[in-house]
Amino acid sequence: MESITGALGPLFLLILLGAVLGYWRWPSDTFWPHMERLIYFVLFPAMLVGTLATADVNQVPVGRLALVLLGAMALFGLLLWRFRGWLQLTPAAFTSVFQGAVRFNTYVGVAGAAALHGSLGATTAAVAVALMVPVVNVMCVASFVAAGTLGGASVGKSAMALIKNPLILACLAGIALNLSGVGLPGWSQDTVELLGRAALPLGLVAVGVALRPAALLRIDRGVLATNSVKLLLMPALVLALTWILQLDPVSRDVALLFAALPTATSAYILARQLGGDAELMAAIITGQTLLAMLTLPLWLQLVS
Repeated sequence: MESITGALGPLFLLILLGAVLGYWRWPSDTFWPHMERLIYFVLFPAMLVGTLATADVNQVPVGRLALVLLGAMALFGLLLWRFRGWLQLTPAAFTSVFQGAVRFNTYVGVAGAAALHGSLGATTAAVAVALMVPVVNVMCVASFVAAGTLGGASVGKSAMALIKNPLILACLAGIALNLSGVGLPGWSQDTVELLGRAALPLGLVAVGVALRPAALLRIDRGVLATNSVKLLLMPALVLALTWILQLDPVSRDVALLFAALPTATSAYILARQLGGDAELMAAIITGQTLLAMLTLPLWLQLVS
């Protein structure tokens, strides 16, 4: 447990630092939205391109990793729709519960994988991001369409947002550079790596800034359902699948880490844009992030 908490502890402290900065609104109310855009559109894509373009992907069992992560995500997405009536939620609230159950915080995932297993962990995490980000974005937008919450937001605009998603584009660019054998020639590799190094610490602080402690007062059936799926049932299924498919320890740990991650803070923005229950989304994001500080080390300790 000591090595796991030693690896994840600094990540959680950065999140808590962000929560303190957000509470005191320092340096200003307008600073962090701009910083989040810089991280999302420049720094994190640079990290993904730099990792995927130069990685030896042959070290990662891509097919089995995809089967584990995408299979679990698809299964719980379908189960949520199957029991939608039992949850007795409004369409807007259900979309927030759906996002809370299937989305994942990429900043925490990649940072945690790198802290646990170094460069191989970061490479495996980048592959996981490349596999999961396109699928989870399509699933979440489809949930808004199926629930009928789009309102003034057209399906065309939602599809265009998917096409322009910087993480998807970065994964495609990194994979293309890798497969073509071009890689990152000359100064481009050092430049991209420098940008990428800033992504994770700033991203973790931004996660903390986005937390809304007041939202924790909302505890209902939707919150309990999505937290149970995301922090308990999803990692349990993924862990079982990694054993069945005999993934190596690094791939197993990364798969379990991504399965047990709290939902993405960007889910709040999507909820506001596409007619979801934004307040419920804020409660889910905050609650899961804080609970994951306890559950993540426990899941990883279980397999160590």
